[in-house]
Amino acid sequence: MTIGSRFDAVSPLDSRFYGGDQATYDALHPYLSAAAAIRYQARVEAALAAAMAEVGICDRAVATAIAGAADRVTPEAVAAEEAMTRHDVRALVNVIRDNVPDEAKRFVHLGATSYDIVDTANALRYRECVQKAIVPAVASAVARCIAIVEAEADTPQIGRTHGRHAEPVTFGFAMASYVSRLGDRIGRLEYFSRRLPGKLSGAVGAYNAMGLLTSDARDLEQRFLTSLGLERRSTSTQIVEAEGWADLAHACITTLGVMANLADDMRHLGRTEIGEVAEAFAAEQVGSSTMPHKRNPVSFENVKSMWKAMAPRILTTYMDQISEHQRDLTNSASQRFLGEILAATAYAARRLASSLEGIRVDRDRLKANLALTRGAIVAEPLYVLLAKYGHPDAHEAVRRLTLEADRTGRTLMEVATVDADARAYLGKITADERRILERPEEYRGLSVEVARDVAATWRERLKGVLPE
Repeated sequence: MTIGSRFDAVSPLDSRFYGGDQATYDALHPYLSAAAAIRYQARVEAALAAAMAEVGICDRAVATAIAGAADRVTPEAVAAEEAMTRHDVRALVNVIRDNVPDEAKRFVHLGATSYDIVDTANALRYRECVQKAIVPAVASAVARCIAIVEAEADTPQIGRTHGRHAEPVTFGFAMASYVSRLGDRIGRLEYFSRRLPGKLSGAVGAYNAMGLLTSDARDLEQRFLTSLGLERRSTSTQIVEAEGWADLAHACITTLGVMANLADDMRHLGRTEIGEVAEAFAAEQVGSSTMPHKRNPVSFENVKSMWKAMAPRILTTYMDQISEHQRDLTNSASQRFLGEILAATAYAARRLASSLEGIRVDRDRLKANLALTRGAIVAEPLYVLLAKYGHPDAHEAVRRLTLEADRTGRTLMEVATVDADARAYLGKITADERRILERPEEYRGLSVEVARDVAATWRERLKGVLPE
């Protein structure tokens, strides 16, 4: 499929999301398309021939001929052959054989089983997809978060727990959490993509066929995998150990989860009643087919929706851990969808980065919302200071004062300063402590320091990964 024919696609990933955005399509197509799967399998067949030549099973000229034929393989030729063979890997082998000299034909795919090729090719293309497409996309989102943290490290914001006002933080501090979480996910994506294993151990994983060709089949396998930059596990069956796929899928789903959490927070902060942030809205963009005034956070909502679509698929990768004895085919269809999880992760990261690039932070609304409870948020520092200076039951005393403030419409400090019990201890506090009680927006703990430290730490840690 080309991007121009996306309207023929069945999956919305192709027709609307990654396939509907040229840049994302260009980034992912070399690794995740059906054509890419065939090209990587052909590349692995060439590596097999090269490894056999290295240990003397075939001549180097034979390996060179096979590599050349593999490089010229087209998806169309393989598809035409598969229509007859009803077997995808054998179709690839036949196409390569048809394009090498007679003396090389017998060495194409010699001793290998289909999943020596399929699993190894998938490990290779998924690793390269993560490293060259997904990590850069997530890094762009992290870079935008870092920029927001640095710009808003000092901007007061009311912290919220359970959807209710809690204690003041800063907007930069709130965003710093996502810098740390997404930065950590980049590390997980890189780690698990590097650990995807390949194999060259034959139909049951015991090197039966390769043992007829060489005295050290495991050495041949190691040479084969080393040339591709892949790991070898201590054992395999007809397929590689399934946990590598599950680990990578889990890293993708949790990365999507962090991005969905961030998108959801931004969506809620953009509610009409809150209005602390707003997603960028293009001049010609339409928010509703009937309400001309609507400016919906469509990109943030899309990111969360993508996570909802992909998160349940982790169960499929868990179920693919189960394969009877040395192999059954119950993962042959389901495992093909792993590429969609990778595509969705890259797409969501690119869309999130774009949304954050144009986000508007309304500092006036942040300030107004912080003051919305008329100083009730001073309850924590008030109770702590009363306890500090000797009050035997400060929490309960302040709790009663908050009820009185609510009942009378006065501020908490107005009630506290005329309360005989509280007043006896308030006289002991320092001028700086009184300033916190009078200006609760300055009761921000280490928000500013943490925000700046996190931004600086992750800029350094992700150096070479973050876009310039």
